[in-house]
Amino acid sequence: MTEKQAPSKYSRIQIIIAVALALFVGYSTAYLAGFITRDTSEKTASKAGSDQGHEHDTESEIKQLYTCGMHPWIVSEEPGLCPICNMDLTPMKSTSSDDEGSQERKILYYRAPMNPMEIYDKPGKSNMGMDLVPVYEDEVVSGVTVKIDPVTQQNMGIRTQLVRKDILARTLRTYGHITYDETKTSQINPKFSGWIEKVHVGFTGQQVEKGQALFDVYAPELLTAQEEYLAAYQMLSGLPGTDNQSLLNSARKRLLYFDVPLERIKQIEQTGKVGKTVTISSPYRGVVITNNAVAGTLIKPGAPVYVIADLKGIWVEAHIFEYELPWVKVGQETEMTLPYQPGEIYRGSITYIYPYLQKKTRDVVLRLEFDNPQKVLKPDMYADVRIKVGTMGTGLIIPSEAVIRSGERNLVFVTRGDGKFTPRDVTLGLALDNGNVQVLTGVAEGEEVVTSGQFLLDSESKLKEAVEKMLSEKIGSKPAAEKPDKDDFFNDMQ
Repeated sequence: MTEKQAPSKYSRIQIIIAVALALFVGYSTAYLAGFITRDTSEKTASKAGSDQGHEHDTESEIKQLYTCGMHPWIVSEEPGLCPICNMDLTPMKSTSSDDEGSQERKILYYRAPMNPMEIYDKPGKSNMGMDLVPVYEDEVVSGVTVKIDPVTQQNMGIRTQLVRKDILARTLRTYGHITYDETKTSQINPKFSGWIEKVHVGFTGQQVEKGQALFDVYAPELLTAQEEYLAAYQMLSGLPGTDNQSLLNSARKRLLYFDVPLERIKQIEQTGKVGKTVTISSPYRGVVITNNAVAGTLIKPGAPVYVIADLKGIWVEAHIFEYELPWVKVGQETEMTLPYQPGEIYRGSITYIYPYLQKKTRDVVLRLEFDNPQKVLKPDMYADVRIKVGTMGTGLIIPSEAVIRSGERNLVFVTRGDGKFTPRDVTLGLALDNGNVQVLTGVAEGEEVVTSGQFLLDSESKLKEAVEKMLSEKIGSKPAAEKPDKDDFFNDMQ
């Protein structure tokens, strides 16, 4: 019995030694071939130690990584500066091994760090020799929805504002120029021909009062009419009878129709003499805006000698666009400011809307009326005009700066929480006061829209959309590391 057990004991020891030698040789071969690295062995040993005594902390097993807020594809194991923008790298949020095990992230594709349009379905090297960056499924949400971490949002300066329902108040802002009130403008033109002997008001812009002498004129026709009236007055003034008085009145009316002042007629009756010239007086009060009176000039019937305008009330011709015409009407209040009088506001109203468009500028002219008792408002001045259109009920309002206008579509970005932003097509309504705009469709009350940084979101969204189209068409399915060498092309030619 003893002799049979000894060989069995020695054979077991030999088997154990042979198995140990085989394991050692296999492990050494795998280590040298690169299938097992030092980090892997350390992790295996650390895991074994933690399973036995639970003495190691799980946080020490996770390596802290650093990234750039403006260039998320830049990932480093040590803190430092971004090689592109030279900004400080920020620590990335690390997750424990338990979380990674419970939330397995699915890799959607791989892309080049410097060229996001260069994508592959397998890991490898990019055309620039850099490691491909994995893009996970949870990073591309709802097609073109963009997901950005809070650090990057802060660096991009993203601001949001709630969509609210409020009163639609609108004020049109435009320009206008001051002009004369045509209803208070008059011309001084004679009803006879003659020569100007003397000028009393000799320059444009001079203020004249009603009844003030303008010029003295010599007119043969007027002189004859005065002599006839004097003869009729001397013959018929003392004779009774209605016929005599009617003849005298006819001669007096002829002088009045020639604009001879009544004082001049009384002077002829009292003195019994006829003067060579007649003084023409102003029948209006105002400012001379046209002056053609020059001594010695021959004037003809109907030729304007003076144009006088009253500046106590002026007109302002304001210009609006064609699409703004339905929002204005006669009687609306207006405000006007002048560049050289900051803070001074003049208030008036719309008195007339011209029934045609300007041929060259394609705009509509509104006539506004303002009082000008101090004559501060002068014709041909330019002014800023605000027309209070009023309220158009209630509706959804967002800041106008939140809208990205491409010409064919209007786009806003809506926040979805957890750093996600979704683009929405919206239909705009009225342009409102305080930089707001009405939204007809596309957003709901209470949602948040991006008001700053939306152009960067739009670029990222379009980039992701283009990448998804490329994936759907199966473009770029192999990494650059697996592409054939350029020298093979020349070898084939040989």
